[in-house]
Amino acid sequence: MKLQSASRKEIFRIALGVLVCDGILVAALFVLSQFGIGTFSLGRILLGALCGSVVAILNFAILCLTVQSAVEIENKRKQKQRFQMSYNLRLLLQAVWVVVCFLIPQIHFVAGAAPILFPNVVILFLQTRGKLVAPSEKPAAPAAPAEGEDEEPEDRLESFEV
Repeated sequence: MKLQSASRKEIFRIALGVLVCDGILVAALFVLSQFGIGTFSLGRILLGALCGSVVAILNFAILCLTVQSAVEIENKRKQKQRFQMSYNLRLLLQAVWVVVCFLIPQIHFVAGAAPILFPNVVILFLQTRGKLVAPSEKPAAPAAPAEGEDEEPEDRLESFEV
């Protein structure tokens, strides 16, 4: 499947934001090492930040591809399954990367694991600045479905039943 231009644009924005966060992370680790907190090994830190950023951007790209493919599915249940499978795959990818960061001594653990959180930081930053969605592109609030319409029983919030 080919990425749409809007997805490519968002991946580029996330990648740029992740690289900015990497710079802040490296600077923060340097400052902490000056106060005697940890050691500053530039090679290990850069390797960890670079590889962690690749994992984070790949994770976001997989999310974009999933959304693109799931939009074409008419069946809500199959659409939900597609999203769940993608979520599990992406979560597994992140968990494996964190374990790899911990096990390989040439990778700085914090510098390798922290970039996984950076796409969330970038998205939050863009939301607070109002740059995530242009005001003219904001969708109208969707109408609430009628009681029981297009909802699965586990999606409804009701009292707890035994």
